Amino acid sequence: MSSFSQITSRPQLVYLVFGAHTYHQEAVFSIASALARSAESGDQPFDIQVFSDNPAPYAQLPVRVRSLDDEMRREWSGPHGYHFRCKHVVLHKVLEESEKAILIDTDTFFQTTPMELFERVQPDTLLCNAFQLSYADCKETVLYTALAETLAQRNLADDQMRLVNSGVIGLTRNNSSVLETSIALMDEFFPVTPGAITLEEFCLGVAAYRSLKIDQCADLIHHYWSRKQLFRAKVRAWLDKHAQAPLNAEALEDTANVSPQLPRPATWQRLIYKSATLAVPQPQRQFVREVLYGCCEYSNEFDRACSPVWWEKAFNNAQRRMKKPIAPAQLHDWLDHWAVRRLLGRQRTAIYQHLVRSQTSR
Repeated sequence: MSSFSQITSRPQLVYLVFGAHTYHQEAVFSIASALARSAESGDQPFDIQVFSDNPAPYAQLPVRVRSLDDEMRREWSGPHGYHFRCKHVVLHKVLEESEKAILIDTDTFFQTTPMELFERVQPDTLLCNAFQLSYADCKETVLYTALAETLAQRNLADDQMRLVNSGVIGLTRNNSSVLETSIALMDEFFPVTPGAITLEEFCLGVAAYRSLKIDQCADLIHHYWSRKQLFRAKVRAWLDKHAQAPLNAEALEDTANVSPQLPRPATWQRLIYKSATLAVPQPQRQFVREVLYGCCEYSNEFDRACSPVWWEKAFNNAQRRMKKPIAPAQLHDWLDHWAVRRLLGRQRTAIYQHLVRSQTSR
């Protein structure tokens, strides 16, 4: 793909996607949700760019795909091979061509038109997903123990600095130098902060501290960095239904039915589950209660798609409580208890088969 011939004034929505197919699925749905919410407002005065190692998933979407090969990834990951560094490199490249851009993580979807996000990208402002803790709240982490003294000596940060979540990074072209600073800080601090996977967003916060206003947009998008498997199940269900025509009216309408709420039984249902499982032997009682979360007949079809995830979560939680693996024979015995048979009914066999398959496929 050739570069833009001149600086564009159209805002750019940017994705960086490589690796496992799951990330491409997330990106396709995120883009579809952006287009759906934009269509509701009647306009799309922005462009979408995808930097990717696999253009195929985006063939039916109105996006500009920019090739990302292994050599580029190695270069953009820097001297320490820190792949989150690529985010800042990509956004900096886009801002060389654009007046305004937002880099957004794949595990997001839009609850309003992206133009509302772009309206928050103002001069001398960094738009992030959300504020998090203050630096003072992180004194037990390596980002504090290894860096606080150095940052204070260089007047880069103090305990009042707010940490940011970089699921969204929005900047104007005139403020792109903050990315150069954050990249330099990552390269400097990576060797002394082993295991700090959030170094990228930490360095972004340091680079912007005292120099830029920081705004957030968690009210405009949903970033499902928590309970990720449940939301991935919803996204997969949407793709199973609409992969052949992701931009038709039904597909775009359905993006709104992939809600930001966790599919959980109502309080009264959970109380019934708690009472109904009193006849189940204590060691497996909590397991059965959690399995029932996945047996609830949710009205939303995409919430119903989360059932296997609830079953797996219940199984994994039980193994953690027992501090040992649960063999298929033991699982069969648990599910064969008379009270469990009555509670789970015909779903019991499907639950057993799914859990055995999920463990053997790991």
